[in-house]
Amino acid sequence: MESKGHPGLQYMRVEAELESRKAEGKPEDQIGASLHLALRKGTPQQHLRLNAPCKIEVKHANFYYGSQQALFDISLPIRERQVTALIGPSGSGKSTFLRTLNRMNDLIPQSRLEGEAMMDGENIYAKKTDVVLLRQKIGMMFQRPNPFPKSIFENVAYGLRVQGHAKKVIEEQVERSLRDAALWDEVKDRLKSSALSLSGGQQQRLCLARALAVKPEVLLMDEPASALDPIATLKIEELINELVEYYTIVIVTHNMQQAARIAQFTGFFLSGRLIEHGQTADLFQHPTQPETESYVSGRFS
Repeated sequence: MESKGHPGLQYMRVEAELESRKAEGKPEDQIGASLHLALRKGTPQQHLRLNAPCKIEVKHANFYYGSQQALFDISLPIRERQVTALIGPSGSGKSTFLRTLNRMNDLIPQSRLEGEAMMDGENIYAKKTDVVLLRQKIGMMFQRPNPFPKSIFENVAYGLRVQGHAKKVIEEQVERSLRDAALWDEVKDRLKSSALSLSGGQQQRLCLARALAVKPEVLLMDEPASALDPIATLKIEELINELVEYYTIVIVTHNMQQAARIAQFTGFFLSGRLIEHGQTADLFQHPTQPETESYVSGRFS
């Protein structure tokens, strides 16, 4: 049971206040002020490391679906063991950018990236890059849970079996990953049950455990809580605030309050361009671009 002053509950109250202000027709600047207040009380600043090195660095990236350009001259540093949130309206290029980081867009015919994407100084798009190994290092969670039609245990063990680990190692790592995803206590007595029998929130945490099992260095999250109820969403966000101590995390979200709750850094995308990037508190409280100010204050979505 969370305490009265728990940050998650504080933010839920702030979100309720935002909705109330909108319903009452209050000015956008008052809505923005509530968001800024939430930022000052949040947990992300506790994990902020301004001197954190870049884990991934993208420079002058242009991305194309055939002849259609989707991303324009994107340069963005992703700092190690920090959460970077990508915000912006639908169709702004957030998810496209996210998928460039582990080359998921390679699966789309006639897609291509121009520019540079580096991880630990190595070119992600070099011909010598082992894409399978890259995706082990850069795990991904999707908008909707996508468990395999297998048992709970086998979902988490799948990647470990592919890697050829011994049975004892697999068993230990499955338990550790389920614990890290805050799911072990809920499923430890039914590991042989189908993963499809779990609730939506449990399935999403199972997918997180599956990603953690192969020990990635980076976690990409494409709106991982958008299909979940508020309680399940809060669990995912609490996990992110814990996992940032060990992993570099990049998350796409349409929910600005969610970005405030979990991210040390935030980038604002609009029409395929990165309009602004910086510390989350600075971007929301003191945006330097008029488009950013209009978006975070609720003038458009």
